[in-house]
Amino acid sequence: MEFKTLKYTKTDSVLTITLNRPEVYNAINDEMSFELQDAFSNSLKDESIRVIIFTGNGKAFCSGQDLKEFVSDEKRSFIESINKRYNPLIRQMRELPKPIICKLNGIAAGAGCSLALACDFIIAHNDASLVEAFISIGLVPDSGSSFFLKRLLSSNLAFEIASLGEKISASRAYELGIINRLCNDENFENTVEEIVNYYKNAPTKSIGLIKKMLNKSGTTDFETQLDYEAFCQEIAGNTEDFKEGVSAFLEKRKPIFKGI
Repeated sequence: MEFKTLKYTKTDSVLTITLNRPEVYNAINDEMSFELQDAFSNSLKDESIRVIIFTGNGKAFCSGQDLKEFVSDEKRSFIESINKRYNPLIRQMRELPKPIICKLNGIAAGAGCSLALACDFIIAHNDASLVEAFISIGLVPDSGSSFFLKRLLSSNLAFEIASLGEKISASRAYELGIINRLCNDENFENTVEEIVNYYKNAPTKSIGLIKKMLNKSGTTDFETQLDYEAFCQEIAGNTEDFKEGVSAFLEKRKPIFKGI
């Protein structure tokens, strides 16, 4: 697919979506937000895609909303903008039945931080950082940040990060359990490749069901979740990958999953 603000690169079963406005640290303008919606929509339709890498071009992952564009439109409504541009995108990412790996190459600020937190697995470079920058201009976290922070951290820590708006280093984020892997120059690319290789060869339908189960677990009661686990297990148990997994186990070999 051709985009003006993104790079959309597919290699075999791996899709890489790269934010591509490096001159403004990949700030999100209207065009980028809608192109991201199109990119993730296409990744859902393309059954050959089994894992997505989400990253930024240049020094930053994403510096958040392009404020110059936003303030140039005096009639713009915050709620209308969020409901048209950001919320549909975050929903797409969380509902996508395929793993999204955030390759956090630099700072993720404001809505950019929300995009990183919406991913399923975050691999961060030592120089990367996260900042809920909304408070610095008198706003509140949006695009799912208040949801993700509260589930990743204690109430006090979530409040601190959201209300102080201080930059969190990658190492600190790793200590808090916000990111999954912390890397230096030497192992950043190799770590991304290792994790991506795992997911591109994993039973993709099971991965998608796991995402749905974990999403649901935050808003349901114990008994309902038990029933939903059984429902999802029934679906997983009827996949070709389940048959292959059992055969490989009995034959004492490594399974070859095809994502079906």
